[in-house]
Amino acid sequence: MLTEEIVEVENLKKYYPVTAGLLSKHVADVKAVDGVSFHIIEGETLGLVGESGCGKSTLGRVLLRLEQPTAGKVLYKGNDIMTWDKRQLKEMRKEAQMIFQDPQSSLDPRMTIGDSIGEALLIHGMKNERERLERVEDLLKQVGLEPEHAIRYPHEFSGGQKQRIGIARALAVNPKLIVADEPVSALDVSVQAQILNLIMDLQHELGLAYLFIAHDLSVIGYVSDRIAVMYLGQIVELAEKTELFSHPLHPYTEALLSAISIPDPHQKRKGILLQGEVPSPVNPPPGCRFHTRCPKIMEICHQEEPPLRQLEKNHLVSCHLYD
Repeated sequence: MLTEEIVEVENLKKYYPVTAGLLSKHVADVKAVDGVSFHIIEGETLGLVGESGCGKSTLGRVLLRLEQPTAGKVLYKGNDIMTWDKRQLKEMRKEAQMIFQDPQSSLDPRMTIGDSIGEALLIHGMKNERERLERVEDLLKQVGLEPEHAIRYPHEFSGGQKQRIGIARALAVNPKLIVADEPVSALDVSVQAQILNLIMDLQHELGLAYLFIAHDLSVIGYVSDRIAVMYLGQIVELAEKTELFSHPLHPYTEALLSAISIPDPHQKRKGILLQGEVPSPVNPPPGCRFHTRCPKIMEICHQEEPPLRQLEKNHLVSCHLYD
């Protein structure tokens, strides 16, 4: 049963400085993540969806402090990890791991699979080589591979098998939270469902909590309990999966949902075609950041930024339509 919060994010920001001139003067900031708040409950999957460049992956990396935030808090089991030193972070990373988007680039081509998975065990104190090997073999079987695969190298595996190896490596230290950064976007469609089912089976088996990042709402809808919709560095809507799909409130969410393919050829859905391009995160538009592409724009949208507020039970939205 979902009870306690494992992670709470409060007004998290990540800006990248833009410099110019011979003296590299600071002239602006890329506002990749700009005031994001949410929580994740033990054992649940929070899906994070949005277009490329909206800040999803940056948010995932800052959440684990793989990158330093500009401002805000990340509370892990009630403790602010932004104040922790290296020793405290090392302990936390036994419980919080990441699955990367590209399994090929996340594996060292000069290391065997067994060494890649076992490296985390060695770093976190498992010095006995026999114990490490047994643990690696168990992990490989857990993700649907064979123990003898431990002596092979990354180039000997398919994309789907490499992602299974990435999942095994994330599981090595028995984490409670995993940030999955578009874990199936680099895979063939025929393999994606297998990896998604594996991720869900492991959650039920091990009680894992996920922040699952993707740009495809159909993928997000398959694995998630709740969904957060992100646009230009901010969350614009957050709700339970069934509520979001049946009753979207934000025009951007409506547009994303309209792009999902329907398997029934006799059923048609009217698509919503957004005009224009996503604005630059260096200079986001004033007021509502979506107003430059919104089909329901009002005068106030140019002037005031709408807060993310709860309109219905467990359904938050940032939109002036509901003022």
